[in-house]
Amino acid sequence: MGSENYSKELDVAVRVVHMACSLCQRVQDGLVSVEKSEQVKSKDDDSPVTIADWSVQATVSWVLSESFGNKNVSIVAEEDVKTLSKADSAGLLAAVVNTVNECLAEAPKYGLKPPAKALETSQVLEAIGRCNSTGGPKGRHWVLDPVDGTLGFVRGDQYAVALALIEDGKVVTGVLGCPNYPMKKELLNYHYQPHQSMLKFSPPAMNSWGKGCVMYAVKGSGEAWMQSLTHGANKLEWPNSAMLIRVSSIDDPALATSCEPVEKTNSNHSFTQGLAHSVGLRKQPLRVHSMVKYAAIARGDAEIFMKFARSGYKEKIWDHAAGVLIVEEAGGVVTDARGHPLDFSKGVYLEGLDRGIVACSGATLHEKIISAVYASWDSSNL
Repeated sequence: MGSENYSKELDVAVRVVHMACSLCQRVQDGLVSVEKSEQVKSKDDDSPVTIADWSVQATVSWVLSESFGNKNVSIVAEEDVKTLSKADSAGLLAAVVNTVNECLAEAPKYGLKPPAKALETSQVLEAIGRCNSTGGPKGRHWVLDPVDGTLGFVRGDQYAVALALIEDGKVVTGVLGCPNYPMKKELLNYHYQPHQSMLKFSPPAMNSWGKGCVMYAVKGSGEAWMQSLTHGANKLEWPNSAMLIRVSSIDDPALATSCEPVEKTNSNHSFTQGLAHSVGLRKQPLRVHSMVKYAAIARGDAEIFMKFARSGYKEKIWDHAAGVLIVEEAGGVVTDARGHPLDFSKGVYLEGLDRGIVACSGATLHEKIISAVYASWDSSNL
């Protein structure tokens, strides 16, 4: 399956993710300087949702519908319009509408067509509400996580914008925007500090700091690519500005760096720690919010990502689709803990997932982890 099959889809997806990253950076800068409660609502599951979540979803939905036609676009995404439609959310809704229109006005900078005039509130709500597909084994479905790692976003830390295209149950394109993830590995340490202390470093300019990147891949191409975010008045030059990325060649667990989720609420850290010990991992794990973990593996900053959910937690496809494809095309391996490929054909959830998810930079490390899972599982408390 060559990239020519999805050239237009990839082109539009990369451009709109770049645009969404710019939107998120503006909102995140605002979060640091204003009272957070004004811009953060809580969903039923108590995870914070910001203006950025709804604004990105509306923006991506509108651009995809304009590019491919309303009737042809099926979008599976995280947010719905219930909270925004409540009477006490009028201020929040107005802020979302304003943010979406500010973002869409910049569309030409990213090689996309802006709306003829500013979107009205009803059009923004319609764009968000259109993302109500549940996916499945047939047809084409866009899968969007508008802000993956919302807690990281609110804290000024790592987060991602993730957009993937699934066709007949298989992920065929993946785009991952990481607005706080630096282009150069040497600058990583800055970006694992809270936003307030990040600013103390006073880098000469964010541009020279290489802040933010977008990664993308097409299934079967055997290639994954990375671009720097565009800053200031610069226009997005694509694909000329992209560089090829590859996974790390390290296959000795003692030299490998593993990534873990930051939050303990839906992840079993104790089992992961025991597994790391039994495999022989010696380095401190990199605990990082969101799908940035997949980005770290895809470009060789880390070698292993293991996630073993607590009992009852179900993984959602938008938390993994784009990242999994990019890691695979960059030369990595991603499966469940039995070694089976992840199944994106069953709807919103990764149904049939065996215990957890294991992503590695190569087959040798992956086999060692899977073997250790089998050995450790019987004595675990899961």
